[in-house]
Order: sequence, then C-alpha cells, then structure tokens
Amino acid sequence: MKPYYPTIFLFFLLLLASISAVFAQTEVIAISGVVQEKGSGQLLPGVSVSIKGTSAGTQSDADGRFALKAKLNYPFVLVFNAIGHEPIELAIVSSRQPLSVALEPRDVLTSEVVVSASRVEENRLKSPVAIEKLDIRAIKETPAPSFYDALENVKGVQMLTSSLTFKVPNTRGFNVPNNFRFMQLVDGVDMQAATLGVPLGNAIGPTELDIASVEITPGAASALYGMNAINGLANLTTKSPYTYQGLSVYQKIGVNHVDGIDRNPSVLTETAVRWAQALGPGSRWAYKVNLDFLRGTDWLANNQTDQNPQPLATANPAFPELSGAFNPAADLWNRYGDDSNSSLTITVPYNGKNQKFVVTRTGYYEKDLVNPTVRNLKADASLHYKLTDQLELSYGYRFGLMDGVFQRGNKIQLDGVTVQNHKLELQGSDFTVRAYTLLENTGNSYNLNPLSLNLDLQNGSNAVWGARFTDALKSQLASGVGLAPAMVAARTAADAGRAEPGTQAFNDLKSQIIRINNWDSGVNVKGAPIPGGAALSQHSRTYHTEGLWNLGPRIKFADVLVGADARLYQIIPDGNNFVDFSRPLSDRSQPGGSYVYYQKYGAFAQASKLLLNDKLKLTGSLRVDYNPEFTAKANPRLAAVYTVAEKHNFRASYQNGWRFPSLFEALSFVNNGNVRRVGGLARVNEGLNYLQNSYTKASIDQFNAAVNAYVAANQGATTSQAALRPELRGLLQVANLRVEQPEQINAFEVGYRSVLLDNKLSIDADAYYNVYAGFLGQVEVSVPKNAANAQVSVGTDDAVLAALRENRDARQDRYRVYTNSRQNYHSYGSTLGLTYNFFQKYTAGGNVNYNALSANTEPDVFVTGFNTPRWAGSASFGNREIVRNLGFNVVYRWQTSFYWESPLANGTVPAYSNLDAQVNLRVPTLKSTIKLGGTNIVDHRYFQYAAGPTIGALYYVSVTFDATVLH
Repeated sequence: MKPYYPTIFLFFLLLLASISAVFAQTEVIAISGVVQEKGSGQLLPGVSVSIKGTSAGTQSDADGRFALKAKLNYPFVLVFNAIGHEPIELAIVSSRQPLSVALEPRDVLTSEVVVSASRVEENRLKSPVAIEKLDIRAIKETPAPSFYDALENVKGVQMLTSSLTFKVPNTRGFNVPNNFRFMQLVDGVDMQAATLGVPLGNAIGPTELDIASVEITPGAASALYGMNAINGLANLTTKSPYTYQGLSVYQKIGVNHVDGIDRNPSVLTETAVRWAQALGPGSRWAYKVNLDFLRGTDWLANNQTDQNPQPLATANPAFPELSGAFNPAADLWNRYGDDSNSSLTITVPYNGKNQKFVVTRTGYYEKDLVNPTVRNLKADASLHYKLTDQLELSYGYRFGLMDGVFQRGNKIQLDGVTVQNHKLELQGSDFTVRAYTLLENTGNSYNLNPLSLNLDLQNGSNAVWGARFTDALKSQLASGVGLAPAMVAARTAADAGRAEPGTQAFNDLKSQIIRINNWDSGVNVKGAPIPGGAALSQHSRTYHTEGLWNLGPRIKFADVLVGADARLYQIIPDGNNFVDFSRPLSDRSQPGGSYVYYQKYGAFAQASKLLLNDKLKLTGSLRVDYNPEFTAKANPRLAAVYTVAEKHNFRASYQNGWRFPSLFEALSFVNNGNVRRVGGLARVNEGLNYLQNSYTKASIDQFNAAVNAYVAANQGATTSQAALRPELRGLLQVANLRVEQPEQINAFEVGYRSVLLDNKLSIDADAYYNVYAGFLGQVEVSVPKNAANAQVSVGTDDAVLAALRENRDARQDRYRVYTNSRQNYHSYGSTLGLTYNFFQKYTAGGNVNYNALSANTEPDVFVTGFNTPRWAGSASFGNREIVRNLGFNVVYRWQTSFYWESPLANGTVPAYSNLDAQVNLRVPTLKSTIKLGGTNIVDHRYFQYAAGPTIGALYYVSVTFDATVLH
C-alpha cells in the first residue's frame, strides 16, 4: 500500500462524519455568565467553557463574559478550564441566568500528575524516581523559541544542538550527539530512526500547537521501558481531539546570524496549523490534523582547533617549528579528509639526514560541504472513535521531513530525510494495546568525511599526492627555504589542480560524489574501477507492538501493572552501511540482497503497596528483555517513597538496566577512508578476524613513533630492522576484543520533594550513583597482512612489519569496531531545583546540577567519553501577568568547561552562559497571543561539543491564534 493511502482514507472518513453531524437534532438551550479569579476578583478572558460529554463550547471574552447555545436537555455539566487555574465542573439543573463563576489560581506543584515514572498516573510529589514536567502553562511561558528548546532549561537535562532542526537531550552523563541511550516517546511511539541510530528529537514529533506536556525521567528507565532507556526518557504527549477542539494557527518569524560572522543575518520562519473536532451523536467520533513547516539558515560548525597538535607522536614532535598553522599533520575539528587515516609518511633530506615527516591530505572545511538552508516539515492526522465512554480506538499517521547536520562517527548532512509512522491503538480505563510501524528513508543525505576524501582523491591517489608533496618539499629545502614555509609551499604544489570550493568544477564534482552510494574509492567490485562516493542511502522499517494492563482491584494485596512488547527491525541492505551477511565477503558491497533483521521481546510486572497508614509506598518491578543475538536480560527495580508529613516526601530507588546494541553498533559494515566501521556481533567478524587477530591503532602509533626515534638516533638503521627489535615490537598491543554484549547499568538514587510556605515554594533534590559495565564504544584496530595480501598472525615478524606506517595501506586491513569496555565506570551526581512564587504572580526559580565520573586506574581499550560539564544550572524570573494580559519570563543558563571525547573530535568545550527572555501579550478579543523573545540575546557565541556548531543569538516574534475550546 502506498504511504499516502491511509491519509486519503482518513480524510474520507472525516468528511462522512462531518456530514452526518449536520443532521443531528436536539433542543436548543442558551446559557451565559461571567468568569473571574477567586481572591483577586479579576475578570478572566480566554477561559474555556464546555458542556461535559459533548463537543459544544466557547471561550470568555476580554471582560470575562461568555455565552453558549447548545442542543441538549437538563441537567448537564459545564466545565471551566483556564491555564494557571484549577478547573471546575458546575452542574446546571435549570435555566437560572446569568452564572457567576470563580476559578482558583493554581499554586506551584500542588497536584501535578505524572505518568512516565511508573507508567500509571501519580502525584509528582510522590513519584518513586526523579521526574520533571513541562505542562501547557510552562510551555506558553518559556522564553525558548519552541517547547522542545525549553527542555534545555529543565533540571538535570543537557541538550546538544547539532542543527536548528536537530537537538538531542541527555541526562546524567555519557553524552553523544546521536544519543541512543536516551529514549524519546511521542504518544507512546519510540522516535528513534533505526539505521541512523539516533532519536530524531522533535523532527517528526508534535507541533507547537498540539503539545500537551513533556515529562523527563532522568537516569535509567530500563526496568519499565527496556532497550534504549538506560540514560533517561522523554515522554511527549499531544492534545486529545475530544478535549481540545477548534482551530489554532501559529506563525513565528525570527532572525539568527545577527553578527554576520559565520553567515549573513538570516530569516527563520515557522508556520503551524491545528484543527480538531468531535463529531456525531454523543461525540463518539473525533479527529485532528496538524501541519508545521520550518525553514531557516543553520548554525555552522567552523572551529579549526587542531586535535593533532605538534607535541603528539603523529605530528612530528622532533621539529618544534612545525606547529600551529605550519603543522603538516594538522587534523582540524571542522575540516574533513585531513585526519590520521589519510596521513602519509614522507622521507626527505634535511639537516644532513634523511628525515621522516608525517603529513595529511588538505581536506575541505565543513562550511564548503554543507547546505546552509534547512527545512523541517511535520504533518500528522488521527481519527478516534469511542466504542464506549471508557474505550477508545484510534488510528494516527505522522510524517516528518528534515534537513540538518548531525554527528555519528562522522558528520552527516541530512537532506530530505523522511520518517513515517502509522499507529493503531485501543485504550481502555485500565489497559492499552498499541501497534505501530516506522518507515525511514535518508533521502539525499551524505557523509562529509568520504566526500572530502574522494574530492581530494580526484586530484590523485595518496601515493601520487605524496610524491608531488615530497618532490616539492625537496626542491624548497634545497633552495634554502625554511622547513615550515617549505611545508606550506609543498602543499600548494601538491594541491595544484584540486577542485576548489566556489568553483563550478567543485560543485559538479561534489554533486557527482554525493550521489554515489559506495564510499570505497577505487574499489572494483566486479573487476571495473568505480569512483568513491559519499551518499548515505539507508532504508529501514520498525514494527512494534505492546500491551499494558493495570490489574487494579482484581488483585487485593497490591496495585499491579503488567506489560509486554515486541519489536522487529527490518533493514534493506544498501551495500555500504548495511549488507547481506549471507553473501560472500567479495560480494557484500553490492546493494540489495536479503533483508537484515534485528529483534527484541520484553515483558514486565510492577507491584505497588501502601503501608504505615499510607505514608510509605513500596514499588517493585521486574522486566525481562530478550534479543536472539544474546541471552535474556533481567531488569529489576525497587523503590520507596516515604511521606514524613503532608508535603515532605523522601524517595530511594535501585534498578538494574540493560541496553542492547543499536543497529549501527551491532551490524554496520561501512568503509570510510580505508577504515571499515563494523558492528561487534560475531557474524560481522566472520572471515575478517578483527576481534582476535589485530593490533590497536593507539599502540601502532606509539610503535611507529618509537621506530622513527630509533632510526633518527642510529644512522644506518632501517625501519624494518628497528621494528623487529624486542623492546620496540613489544609496544604493539594485541586487541583481543570479545564479541559484543549488551551494556549494563546499576543505578542508585535518593531524593526529596516538597511544597512549602502555603504552596508557594517547591523544592526538588536528588542524588545518584551509577555503575556501568560492558560500556559500548569504538576501538580502531588493524589486521596485519603479508606482501602477498594474506592475513598473518599477530606476533609474527610479518605482522610487526605490517604495522609500520609506510606499509599501512598495503599490509593492514583497518577497522573501527564496536566493542565493550574492559573496565567498569562509576558516575555520580546531584541536582537541586527551587521555584518560589514570592509576590503576587512573580515567580523565581533555578536549578543546579553536578555530574562527575570516577577515574579508573587502568586504561581501557577505548575512551568512553563522559562528555558532561561538572557543574551546570539555570535561573529564571517571570510573571505571567505583570499587568493585565502582559507577561514576561527571563532565563539565565550556564555551565562549566569540560573535556569532550568522541571518534570524530576531542578537545575542551569552554564554559559559557547565555540569557533568554520573552514578553507576551494576550489579545483576548482576537483570541491571540503575541510573543516577542530571544535566545542568547547578548549573542555570546558558544558551542556545546567538540566539532559542534557555534550558536549565536536568535530573536523571534510569534503570533498564536487559538480558538480551541477545552472540553
């Protein structure tokens, strides 16, 4: 079935339902009145007034007055709803007119309900684990340009911005831009793009008009959600078409790059429309439709920090003059094709000796490879039917298209990525059954590193380019030019004829390369040479089904919840990132073949019990997950909440969690710069032997530096003679990698939550201690070969000689392997959040977060990358109505510096702080709100991770027309 058929069918049903609603007949009753705020007596505009159980409703006007006509009979119930006030229900038994209604202002966190912590509704004050929530009111008042950006201000959350369209949250350490340890749900649907191996954030999620709430569960949530929730969970919930009916329109216009440093000042626009309606007798049918389109000029990563500085062994440390801009082995953060995998060792006469130098290809800057303009289109529609008052059946379709840049092992330009979601759900008062599918297509996306490598290779192979560089360097040195300027001149000579950015030749060559879905340059699969490419062509389908049943009064001794789920990933092999492993090695790089499957099953049970006159709540759960690639894994959780007094709640919990490797970690098979990125499963290793017969790259670098130093100190010695010396060959470390296994966490947490001072002050504090075992990461290794291109065993003379840099391309098969750490990792931290409604509607708040990683005494096979500032926090000050219909909010955010480690880039991320602010004006007569604001309004440029984009100020104005009526 074509992807758009369900949408056509949906709108056909909506049309029929709308027509049938026209002919419904009942008596007409008119009712009117006024709504004010209890205590202050202030008249309240924009209050939703609806008739319970029907689709009829209206809103109060600028003077708090309302009038409503509906076809019904006495008695009936009116429901009054307003942001920042407690809703009330009023029974109407006669035609008494007019009505006078007073709404109670909602205090800070007195009765906030959350779901994600235990998968059942509970008071947030008594949640067994830390949980944060943004409701509709908080979203409206945030100075962030969108509700998703507002997550950056939530206690304990660290947000990474890869693009205007692509942001990923994380909690409690071990952060990466493609965060597969943090689960993101939208109405119960896991938003992770399977083959990209990354949650797409809000790229296909709710629109600004349809979001109802966001709940963040920091830390492990595996015991209830399984698989990817080892670092935390974001649960996004949208508005029900039964509850929120009518038309809403949103228009935002902004400007970024105001300083003109990276790009010219640019306009950002976003338009959203929501329409929802309940239909038919008794309002059994309901539907909603959302559309959102954003377009802007992306942030640019243009930081040229050299992560291969001159003191390193791979960057000519014996020659101090080759530093900074003169480093011929420079590996810059945002330049690609210049890393150590493309480096060459050249030998030239210098100072009366034959000296060896390491040089890298020139590469290309990110600014010349990426598209500045990004889009994000989101559309969704759903049809709902209430079989009974307590039983609802719904079908939903969601579509997202996005551009942007994100980082995996390398930077990837996302261009026209699409994800579709079909969901069918049956929800009762005590159970939910849900099934959905996600269809992923990476469109015209491409990888920046193979693009750069293959652009350079069009101007000669590494050997050809190295020969030109060597000849030019010899000539320069012979004519008396100093070493540093001679290196610069030699590079210019070697690069002659290279496609230069801004030229038509460059544009034509780039267009050709990004359309070729094979990154192997010069590979001949069937005997004919082909050019290397950079296309990222990945297609996958995710099938998921789950059920949840609250046994409630059926079990007397405790409140029991049970659930089960099953998931199947279906990968369409592209011959480049994912391949058909049933094919022989020589044929795997061909696209197509048998689908590749990856699956998991899980089930859990949770029991809660109140003790000690309901002051103590104990909760225990056990989840079992099974993936056919591994043995079954159990995830238990124990938690206790003790209420000392009415509003003093202490909590403690322990849970064990497992994470199965993501698709890319388990099954990838991509060649990039003559280094193949491979999954760690045994079937990927078959015939390649990188797990058991390889040397680590780190030891090879150390070995080559020692060999070169020995040759330099002992005239007449050759590198081969030096390499075979016992003290030098002993530097080579055999990798001995084990077959990939799931990673595990043991998480301990304590906390305190309270609301004091007549519900004006909220306090929320927690502390955690995590132990990670079998942490998953990447290590680069080389499998040695002899001169006849046959594998040889590590430890032999042939293997030692193969490790020499000059033999690298001919006698090494290089791999970057996903594998488990050998050491356990201990992280710990704490957060504190305060909110104080100190005078009338003035509110001040703030949070501070501390995260740290204990150092291990023994080095591991790879660097894990905690990638989290030790200290971070924010402070806010605002008033939702400083004068009538006018409010404001200001947020100050800061974090300390920290060291970032990843396969792409390493280095220090400096401390930064920024200021966000907004003012909003409600115009009740037009049912509209105008919001003027900005993020980083003082334009303190900063970046959040090594090689990430530099983020500046964004100023915006938005107008929201909201004729929605709450029911």
